[in-house]
Amino acid sequence: MLKINSLSELSKEFKYLIATFVLVTSIGFISSVVFVDYSNSTTPNGLVEQYNGNEFSEDDIDVMKFKKSEREILTIIHSHILSMSVIFFLMGFLVCMTNINFRLKLFLAIEPFVSILLTFGGIYLLWLEILWFKYVVIFSGVLMTLSFLLSAFLILKDLKLFKD
Repeated sequence: MLKINSLSELSKEFKYLIATFVLVTSIGFISSVVFVDYSNSTTPNGLVEQYNGNEFSEDDIDVMKFKKSEREILTIIHSHILSMSVIFFLMGFLVCMTNINFRLKLFLAIEPFVSILLTFGGIYLLWLEILWFKYVVIFSGVLMTLSFLLSAFLILKDLKLFKD
């Protein structure tokens, strides 16, 4: 059985491959967070408007949004759950190979999957007009983002590409 105590034990080409993967994936992940902010989905009411629309709002609105169709919402949920599961599996695999505390490894490897289900399952429930779930979606989305960023940092740190 392969036993690696730290990513720094890998050959230089593997370390550069991992670093490149983590950096490029981080750019993609951060750009998605910027998009969520751009679409005003970072506030509870903005999140509801993003999926349920605002066409019946009495307020003065800048951009009219319409409720997503069932096909649209299922496509969003399906594609995000599948793609993010692969990303977090790879990140979790790499975290498990780092030289960090076992409990932190376990948390960073498993938590993102719980957040994926809560975030995107919550978006579906929100679309079904279970509006209190907007708080669960925001909390789980923030936790997923923090887990990703901490995992990326710990992986890059453990590679020890730049020695002191």
